[in-house]
Amino acid sequence: MGWIITILVGALCGWLASLIMKTDAQQGAIANILIGIVGSLLAQAIFGNWLNIGGAGVAGAGFSFWSIVWGVVGSVVLIAILKALRVLR
Repeated sequence: MGWIITILVGALCGWLASLIMKTDAQQGAIANILIGIVGSLLAQAIFGNWLNIGGAGVAGAGFSFWSIVWGVVGSVVLIAILKALRVLR
């Protein structure tokens, strides 16, 4: 059951982040899921572990408001990093 929640939360976070960053037309469902999951892990690492900001949850932590918020924040950061790397190339 944990994997299903992780995929659903990752898909939602990745989709919302792609709408914010205007990359939704370039990404498919699989890319949204992967970006959402990796973005959630990135948010956990940056905001939860390094900066000690409370509530920074991982996508697999469950379907809660804060897991969505931090997942979207991490996914937006990830998409921004990927866009910057694409420009450098």
